[in-house]
Amino acid sequence: MTYCLAINVENGLVFCSDSRTNAGVDQVSTYSKMYRFGIEGERQFVVLSAGNLGTTQAVISRLKRDIKDGAEQSLKTVESMSDAAEYLGEVNRAQQEKHSDNTSANFEASFIIGGQIQGEKPRVMMVYPAGNHITTSKDTRYLQIGESKYGKPILDRILTAKTDLDTSALCALVSMDSTMRSNLTVGPPIELLRYEKDSFTGQHNRFDEDDEYLRELKKAWDARLVEAFVQLPPIDWQPQSPDESHEA
Repeated sequence: MTYCLAINVENGLVFCSDSRTNAGVDQVSTYSKMYRFGIEGERQFVVLSAGNLGTTQAVISRLKRDIKDGAEQSLKTVESMSDAAEYLGEVNRAQQEKHSDNTSANFEASFIIGGQIQGEKPRVMMVYPAGNHITTSKDTRYLQIGESKYGKPILDRILTAKTDLDTSALCALVSMDSTMRSNLTVGPPIELLRYEKDSFTGQHNRFDEDDEYLRELKKAWDARLVEAFVQLPPIDWQPQSPDESHEA
């Protein structure tokens, strides 16, 4: 399974992804799901992937090959982030069709692409298997692919357009920790990338399973949750009158 997250706030972008692609009693496989492309001072892209591993690797290989071969359309030539998302969607759809002939296997893949092209604001977009895409809004500052449900609460409660990048990065890590806690098929190494608006470069961290900071963050979050829970106001139970009782 997979969990990938991108956050879009006024000061920039944050990306977070796990690296587990298969979990079982005898085997755990890990592959990076975060890929970076760019030209310093001109454009920067981050691509997160989820879904069939063969499809995602084929798509990323095509993106790299188009840049290397000087193709007419590539992440080096697109004029806007919307164009980048449409291009990624076309490549994704083509790879799925190529591999799905005469088989019932599921070759679907989803992607998040985010970044900035000079002259534009930073943006993030989610690209569906069908090739279409959506972006963030003023009310929803993040996009997720993969196992999304467990990591939503912290994002919905904390993130706003004004949230600073360091707080956004912490939200991303707590969101990832909550997902790993509830779904063992999502796991480290965890990759985290912080992109500051107009910098055209990124700060990247990789957290392995035994990473001390990741352990301390988890312990601190668990402790604060318990502390907050025990301070909740008690339930005011109302007495039940005799005519309201229902006995079997």
